[in-house]
Amino acid sequence: MASLETAAEHERILREIESTDTNCIGPTLRSVYDGQEHGLFMEKLDARIRNHDREIEKMCNHHFQGFVDSITELLKVRGEAQKLKSQVTETNGHLQENGKELTTSMEELRQCRVQQRNIATTIDKLTHCLPVLEMYSRLQEQMRAKRYYPALRTLEQLEHTCLPKAGQYRFCSIMAENIPKLRIQIRDTAMSQLRDFLESIRKHSDKIGQTAMKQAQLQRSLDSSVSPQPRVLLGRRGRKAAPAAIRAGMGVNPLSEQDTGILDVEDEEEEDEVPGAQDLVDFSPVYRCLHIYTVLGLRDVFENYYRKQRRKQARLVLQPHSNMHETLEGYRRYFNQIVGFFVVEDHVLHTTQGLVNRAYVEELWELALSKIVAALRTHSSYCDDPDLVLDLKNLIVLFADTLQGYGFPVSQLFDMLLEMREQYGEILLKRWNVTFRQVIDQDNYSPIPVSTEEEYRQYTSQCPFQDPELEKLPFPKKLPFSEFVPKVYCQLKEFIYACLKYSEDLHLSSTEVDDMIRKSTNLLLTRTLSHCLQYAIKKKNVGLAELVQVIINTTHLEQSCHFLEEFISNITNVPPDTVNATKLYGTSTFKDARHAAEAEIYTSLNAKIDQFLQLADYDWMAAVPGGENLAASDYLIDLIAFLKSTFSVFTNLPGTPIEHATLPGKVAQTACMSSCKHISTSLMQLLLDPEVRQISMGALHQLDTDVKECESFARAGPVAGFQGDTLLLAFSDLRQLLDLFTQWDWSTYLADYGKPTCKYLRVNPHTALALLEKMKETSRKNNVFAQFRKTDRDRQKLIDTIIKQLRNLIAQHHT
Repeated sequence: MASLETAAEHERILREIESTDTNCIGPTLRSVYDGQEHGLFMEKLDARIRNHDREIEKMCNHHFQGFVDSITELLKVRGEAQKLKSQVTETNGHLQENGKELTTSMEELRQCRVQQRNIATTIDKLTHCLPVLEMYSRLQEQMRAKRYYPALRTLEQLEHTCLPKAGQYRFCSIMAENIPKLRIQIRDTAMSQLRDFLESIRKHSDKIGQTAMKQAQLQRSLDSSVSPQPRVLLGRRGRKAAPAAIRAGMGVNPLSEQDTGILDVEDEEEEDEVPGAQDLVDFSPVYRCLHIYTVLGLRDVFENYYRKQRRKQARLVLQPHSNMHETLEGYRRYFNQIVGFFVVEDHVLHTTQGLVNRAYVEELWELALSKIVAALRTHSSYCDDPDLVLDLKNLIVLFADTLQGYGFPVSQLFDMLLEMREQYGEILLKRWNVTFRQVIDQDNYSPIPVSTEEEYRQYTSQCPFQDPELEKLPFPKKLPFSEFVPKVYCQLKEFIYACLKYSEDLHLSSTEVDDMIRKSTNLLLTRTLSHCLQYAIKKKNVGLAELVQVIINTTHLEQSCHFLEEFISNITNVPPDTVNATKLYGTSTFKDARHAAEAEIYTSLNAKIDQFLQLADYDWMAAVPGGENLAASDYLIDLIAFLKSTFSVFTNLPGTPIEHATLPGKVAQTACMSSCKHISTSLMQLLLDPEVRQISMGALHQLDTDVKECESFARAGPVAGFQGDTLLLAFSDLRQLLDLFTQWDWSTYLADYGKPTCKYLRVNPHTALALLEKMKETSRKNNVFAQFRKTDRDRQKLIDTIIKQLRNLIAQHHT
């Protein structure tokens, strides 16, 4: 069995050797040598080889004749092939010789094809690179020319369009690396120009505002019938064409390359043209920077920066100088700067899309308005010159009208002007107080002499005065009042004009203006003029003639009050009988002044009388005179002479000079009555003076003589107009008292006391008792031997009895 298996295995190996590639026979042979029967295998292998040799031999023998024939043919073919080879060689030589030129041409053609292909490639690459280089060159040119907004546009096109098409070249990489740097450079340069612009308009706000206010003033001067003009009068450049940037949709041409901020328009003006406020400013830096930041995606950053910087500038503009109130020019510069600031903001608002909005501008204006009003209230309070206040008011009105033309609400400014009206009125009152006092101090308190008709008309045109009787008199003649009246009346009209000037352009109704003027005039009359009249009346060394002239002057001024009412109505076009119209208090003012002057006259006369009475030197212990007539005291004669002279002059009695004013009848009567009463009262006080402890009957007789002299004066009628013996009533108290003592008519007095028909109705029992007490002392001390004379004892007892009865009478009436 083992031999059979071995034989089968060897058979298999031989088949593998026959059928397997010789490269893979190694493992098969290794299996033979690994076994123990390789000898037997070799034998089998030899037997197999021999079998194959026999088969090969059989096959060769079968095909040998065909092989011989093929060899014979091949030998024949070799000869022919040698011939063919020589022919081919010869032909090849000829061909090679003839193809050298063609080969050269073909090589040249190949080189030309390569060059052509390279040129086409180069042209294609240059087609993409040249726009990049041209654009970069244009970018550099724009940067050198400071045309930053177009440079930024070029930069965008270069980055997003040209460079991607150009390919990866070194110069493209350098350009791509420089693009962010160029953006930063453009952004920083634009911001630097904006800062220069903001600084420039801050410095030139005064000029911008001055121009805007000048335009507003020109517009106000236009005839009211002309149709409303645009808010701002455009200059020549503004009328020529709209800014190119409006066409671009943003307000001003962003490609404008002049970055000065403030243009020099003086050379551009024509003789009769005023440039517009906006024409003074080149806003291109603002718009350029806005566009640049918008393209860079930083618009919010730019808007916040611009608004923040403008708010800072607004605070600086709104801060007034400490000495602004000293001159009108200080106020004008302050207003010009504010107007210039808001003109710029208004223009930016209307020519940009959202850089500033209405809410932002209104917020700035509210802030500004509160600070402006506060500053004006503070600084105007220092002003004491009405002309400056009036000029300031006109400037504020122009300021308000200018800003109102730009759409800003200005009602608070007009409210503040109404507040300033009170201050203006107080300043006017102070000025007119000085004016009135100057008029008073310069007045000569004499009637005005007029020599010609022209002079007469001149004075009567200054103040309303009509006197038909005076007009009939020939020249020269005298007006009853002094220079004080026309001067004061003219000053009253000047004051009204000053009040009216302030009321102009305040958008007030005629009724409001009329009411304002009347209230101010009332203050002038009741406070200022009234105090000045009191000053004129109460000042030292004022004489009776001056007081009389004051009375006459105030009388004429009182009569002119209704003319003053008409004057106010004429200038305000408000009828004086309008409902709720304020009435002038001039009548009461002049009445009060006249009454004060009258009282001063009475006081002055009484003071003069007192000076005479101080000269009285009665001998209170004088004896009863004998049969001779007593003469009146010297002081009393002088006093009566003074009174006669005074009243004859001031009542213009026949034969008296006309250098002085005529005292009105009622005043003269009152003054005369007052003087007589004062004399009577003073003489009564002399009798009852506590220091006079004793009075004799002789002294009473002397006093009785003096009173008769006074009564004689009263009876003579020093002043016309008294009915009957009215003036004598001033001495009735003293007369009845002296009659009671000199006639010793005590029985009648005691019997009729209290009856209406009593002869001594005006004698007061207290007065009689006091005088009796003094006479009792006189009787007691006059004669130490009085108790030895029966008549003296009886008289003493009678006095005691009368004293007792008077005391009982007083006690009865008081209980």
